[in-house]
Amino acid sequence: MSRMFGTDGVRGVANDALSCELAMQIGLAGAYVLSKNEKHPRIIIGTDTRKSKDMLKCALEAGICSAGGCVLDAGVIPTPALAYLTRKYNANAAVMISASHNPMQDNGIKWFDNCGYKISNEIEDEIEAVIKQGCVTERPLGGEIGTITELKSAKEDYISFLCSACDGDFSGVHVALDCANGASSEFAPEVFRRLGARVSVTSNEPDGCNINASCGSTHIENLTEFMKDKGADVGFAFDGDADRLIAADENGNEVNGDTIMGICALAMYAQGKLKKDTLVITVMSNLGLKKRMQEAGIKVEETAVGDKYVLQCIRENGYNLGGEQSGHIIFFDHNTSGDGMLSAIMLLDTLMQSGKKLSHLAAGIPILPQHLLNVQVDRALMETAKKDGDMQKRIETVKEQLGDSGRVLVRASGTEPLIRIMLEGADREDIKAKAQYIAEPLLKKYDGVCRNK
Repeated sequence: MSRMFGTDGVRGVANDALSCELAMQIGLAGAYVLSKNEKHPRIIIGTDTRKSKDMLKCALEAGICSAGGCVLDAGVIPTPALAYLTRKYNANAAVMISASHNPMQDNGIKWFDNCGYKISNEIEDEIEAVIKQGCVTERPLGGEIGTITELKSAKEDYISFLCSACDGDFSGVHVALDCANGASSEFAPEVFRRLGARVSVTSNEPDGCNINASCGSTHIENLTEFMKDKGADVGFAFDGDADRLIAADENGNEVNGDTIMGICALAMYAQGKLKKDTLVITVMSNLGLKKRMQEAGIKVEETAVGDKYVLQCIRENGYNLGGEQSGHIIFFDHNTSGDGMLSAIMLLDTLMQSGKKLSHLAAGIPILPQHLLNVQVDRALMETAKKDGDMQKRIETVKEQLGDSGRVLVRASGTEPLIRIMLEGADREDIKAKAQYIAEPLLKKYDGVCRNK
């Protein structure tokens, strides 16, 4: 049986795989585990803008209170805000209700510890064991039952924190923002206005159903079209819970997480601010980024996919910058989580200091052609499909064909029922054809469906 917790918490279709009953159990079990060290643990809860947020939040809060935990309700707020607020308020933990970049019908629950880090696999396993074994047989009564308090200062606290992250003044810069109709909608425009920028904003009218819908960091074309209309100098697109950033230069060209990390790493290295002269990336990061960093004298540490693994590497080795191609970027001197708005501030500050346009700095990070093919497979067939012998033979054949001029990476998503097939090489059409060749057994034998974003 697979783990309940994936690489980024528990996820599923709300009111189906992620039911109210399960949310309540997660709240009860989580607070019960925490209560071993703190009788009435204080737990901050936040959500993104999905319609299912209220349903799941009420269930989660009920579970926490039934174990004697005390909830601080931060309302709709970005995921990285919880990482910051947990430290600021000395809370015992925090829980975010969000499925990040997933479609609105999905939702998720992810925990942070008292230091603002995503909880360890060991604590996740302990919570899961409590749920499955039904260990909570005695519950508090009367005055020992937990409470719920609105954390009214959460929004202003986080905005002030972001505005203090840099000393620069963004006056004279026209910034376009795509808020994905998500958690950044009431935050990002205010942050950049306070920092002096002229702001144009799109996809900032969440209705519960339009989060990530043809907008945000997974649909950069929405931002680039908006920039053409507004004539902005730079654009920033966030995902539903605002822990990712994908940028666009003044010409509307996409600037992904790899390029953003490369630009910031070079600047920090030149200023002596890149700790141990090292950038932490994942196996999905582009070979071009790795080569450029090595040419500049910057060391590269590589981890498994997932910003929690990037963060683990940063913490254990004393680094301060790392992230993922998808836009999770951790500026560890400032926050303990990938933070889309913080990343945008750091990138824009770097641009202002350089006096150059984003297209110029992005050109300094050569990126090899890369093709990612996402194949959706029924969850029940995932374990068998990802080990399929025919597919494994095709992977080895393609690796031999590419040699040192490219690479192949095939993995199962930790957050969705997808097998991701990523190829890099000199010729875009060639690697696209090779990815399709590898995917054929999934399409024919497991009724797989291509779900490229």
